[in-house]
Amino acid sequence: MSGRMGHRKRLICISAANIRQNHLYLTGHTDFFPADSFGPSSSKKGTGKLLRLDVVGLDAPVLTDIPCDARTGKPRRFFRRRSWVREFFAKHRVQPGDVVVVERVTPHKYRVSPFEVTGERQHNGLCHFGKIPEGDGPTIIELFAGGGGMAHGFKDAGFRTVFANEWDKHACDTLRANITDRALNCAIQEIESFPTADIVVGGPPCQGFSNLGERVPNDPRNQLWRHYMRCVEQVRPKVFLLENVQPLLRSAEYQELRRLAESFGYEVEARVLNAADYGAPQQRRRAIVIGSLVGTPSFPKPTHVDPAKRDLQSVDLQPWRTVRDAIGHMPLAPTETDWHIGRNPTPKSLKRYRCVPPGGNRWDLPRRLMPECWKKKTKGGTDLFGRLWWDRPSVTIRTEFYKPEKERRCTQTQTAA
Repeated sequence: MSGRMGHRKRLICISAANIRQNHLYLTGHTDFFPADSFGPSSSKKGTGKLLRLDVVGLDAPVLTDIPCDARTGKPRRFFRRRSWVREFFAKHRVQPGDVVVVERVTPHKYRVSPFEVTGERQHNGLCHFGKIPEGDGPTIIELFAGGGGMAHGFKDAGFRTVFANEWDKHACDTLRANITDRALNCAIQEIESFPTADIVVGGPPCQGFSNLGERVPNDPRNQLWRHYMRCVEQVRPKVFLLENVQPLLRSAEYQELRRLAESFGYEVEARVLNAADYGAPQQRRRAIVIGSLVGTPSFPKPTHVDPAKRDLQSVDLQPWRTVRDAIGHMPLAPTETDWHIGRNPTPKSLKRYRCVPPGGNRWDLPRRLMPECWKKKTKGGTDLFGRLWWDRPSVTIRTEFYKPEKERRCTQTQTAA
């Protein structure tokens, strides 16, 4: 589901003071709670309407309101009851810099859970700074490495990874299995120093900038680029490369990032590139920011072209790769080498699949098969339950891409099922 989720979810970055005083600071978030939940400064004078907090890891829900300041009458920045906070922090081994999410379930019911917590990850000491990997290619650091998609490309090009980091344990395990054992499973905030390298690359979290992201107010992920630039300032690589969603280039954060990089002496260029123009079977437009100490940054020339837009300048380029190119050879049943996750559709879902032609969407469903919410949603959502074109690149793959009801996900094999 796309949209702005600030009305449903807030992310709170934990400070040392939070842990010391057993507070979840609500600064900037009091608009997230109903007005009748704010009570007098003293519980002896009464309380506001109680909020129910279902706290992950605690046996019983917490019932509390938010007190107001006796002098100003404005809501204070913490819940009245906070003895549970100590137990929550201890249960999840929360440390300064970790992130907690507060999610609204109903107007007076909320869920509190860890979002990005150091103590729930494990460092296994596999990062060895003392010895540079063998070879004669340039050295590279990759931050926010994920499962290693970008790292794989650099490895194929002859680069030697001296250090990588990824906070998600499963992604980090994938990175170690396929790219390098010099990967640290941690949040970037936990890294105090970095090894030397010729190049620093990475893609800080994009959810805070994405048009399809949740746009959570005060999203601490929007500031993780600062730690990326902390690495750049410390390492002084010849070149740095940063990848993110297109709206980053229109943000105040990018203007600040650019000013900071230029103050370090880097010449900075940014451009939006489409992965389909470089051989990926997917139309994926991403902002690429390059900073250089060794001359004006340059961008690679396209290797592929949209067949419908071929002209004299692109006549020698290959046509875009397609969905058929990417998955047409795969068997319907997963094997040890062709592994993929399928769904177990209901009979009604199978009927729906068969109604959607190539390039079609939810509007191709007969009304009897259309969910009630789609009948009422008469505008927008043209990709919902959409079927991919077999002979075009895929649309951009996003989160939960295996759910047809989210976006254009169906393929020929699904509709033929």
